[in-house]
Amino acid sequence: MQSIMFYLLSFLVVVSATTMIFQRHPLNAAFSLVLCFLGLAGLYAQLQAPLLAIFQVLVYAGAIMARVVFVIMLLNVRDEDLPSEPNLVRSVGIGLGTMAVLFFMILVPAINKYPNDMVESVPAKFGGIEWVGLHLFTRFTFPFEVISILLTVAVVGVVVLAKRRI
Repeated sequence: MQSIMFYLLSFLVVVSATTMIFQRHPLNAAFSLVLCFLGLAGLYAQLQAPLLAIFQVLVYAGAIMARVVFVIMLLNVRDEDLPSEPNLVRSVGIGLGTMAVLFFMILVPAINKYPNDMVESVPAKFGGIEWVGLHLFTRFTFPFEVISILLTVAVVGVVVLAKRRI
């Protein structure tokens, strides 16, 4: 049952990420990205990392995507500003072809190289509050702060661009 759930969630993540790439309107792409983030949260939950799954839903699918949607709405993108509608059959064909190539290049050799009994188990504390806090405030403090500053600068840049356009 876990394998079936893993493959379904993986398929959801790959399809929603591919859909995000080929969306014409940025708001539709943002909603596809939310679906991708929710699929990743399901994968974290399957890894017995409930805290990471909750963070994925609250921080990325919630707060970050609310900020992205706010920026998209602030830009006030009109339909005439967007490129013409892409060929849906071609887009789906490219997406399926990309997934097939990735499957045969990455997943098949990995499955053949590491049978299920050879895969290492996840450490017992992985994904818990203590593990996340220890890593976030020791090893990953600087990248965490850089990302928060980068997101703030991006929003300020969008506000400046939107004010210049009005």
